[in-house]
Amino acid sequence: MIAQWWRWLCVIFLSLNLLIISGCQTFPNASVSGEAKQVIHLTLWHGINPPPNRDVFQKLVDKFNKTHPNIQVESLYVGQADQQLAKILTAVVGNAPPDILWFSPMLTGQLLELGAIRPVEDWLNQSPLQSDIDPVMFESMNLDSHTWSIPMGTNNLGVFYRPSLFKAAGITQLPRTWEEFRQVARKLTQDKNGDGRPDQHGIILSLGKGEWTVFTWLPFMYSAGGELLQGDQPNLVNKGAISALQLWSDMVKEGSAILSAPERGYEQDDFIAGRVAMQLTGPWTLGYLPQAGIDFDVMPVPVLEKPAAVMGGENLFVMKTLPAREQAAWEFLQYVLTEEFQTQWALGTGYLPINLKARKSKAYQAFITQQPTLKVFLEQMKWTRSRPIIPGYSRLSDSLGRAIEATLLGGAPKEALENSQKRLNLILN
Repeated sequence: MIAQWWRWLCVIFLSLNLLIISGCQTFPNASVSGEAKQVIHLTLWHGINPPPNRDVFQKLVDKFNKTHPNIQVESLYVGQADQQLAKILTAVVGNAPPDILWFSPMLTGQLLELGAIRPVEDWLNQSPLQSDIDPVMFESMNLDSHTWSIPMGTNNLGVFYRPSLFKAAGITQLPRTWEEFRQVARKLTQDKNGDGRPDQHGIILSLGKGEWTVFTWLPFMYSAGGELLQGDQPNLVNKGAISALQLWSDMVKEGSAILSAPERGYEQDDFIAGRVAMQLTGPWTLGYLPQAGIDFDVMPVPVLEKPAAVMGGENLFVMKTLPAREQAAWEFLQYVLTEEFQTQWALGTGYLPINLKARKSKAYQAFITQQPTLKVFLEQMKWTRSRPIIPGYSRLSDSLGRAIEATLLGGAPKEALENSQKRLNLILN
């Protein structure tokens, strides 16, 4: 009897607990739980560098989260571009992508081939912010009549130079043409210690076959009238490409240009130390160059046939997940397009705003007054080009990089391009 009584007591105890638990459960009609159920947590993968720029971005993400209680974005740094790519592709193939991806727009074609991204034109066409975007940016956003991403910021390359070294060499006018560029580089190449070898060179050029080398070389190809695509097919052996490679080759052979360490063309140690007087780089360096305590200024990329610049910066993609998550991701992308975000991102990082109202804002105009070198990059936006947004861009870039590297190491420009075109044809076919 005692055992039976104890079993009944346990049943009653468990039943009471279940009732209590049920009474504590939240239901869709309850105001608190209903609000909680509506919160969508999104992940955003990025590779923002240097670390201070990450801090700027995180503060902007935090502001979005505070003003959008039902959408919470978690910003995750997942490494540099070369480290990110394998993670991105693995996540996509494994059906575990982030909700939002920050990456170079040149990845668009590959993501599209994998069916990993959602087009955003339906949202963008209904947004009043569409008209605020710099029109040149759409070349990096569109592929096959669809819009696949929105830019978070942009930049282009200029020629940074040391005014004191120009003055010491007796140079009073900045070079505007390729021939003037070569002459100035020769004048700036000097043996200052008298040991029979130059210890100061005119310019440092990027050695390697990576994207940085291609990025810094392309403005010269476009200025010479070159195009990387003929129809929708890669066209490496073109007049502009041959001319641009010949220019770089001549400057190296003349001794007025030195080569960077392989795949390290973005490093500015030689420029800061005065071992070179010119270097191709962008406005993101304005965040730390003043701290180096050196004199510097910026001039546009020299011209052969027409002014040219190549668009830098990264875009944001909405990854294919679920409709509610994709809609929430678009809310964040729309926030990125706003004048407020673009102004704060530009002020904190040196990137150029893609929002035209942000460029005209009082805060940004005051920033330009403090950093007048930005005027060069803003002026160049008028003729800035995107790199090709095609599925095979990575293969095209690798082949082009190989031709640039071969030429800088002594090869003939046309032959190097022909060899790369043959290799590319084999890969694509």
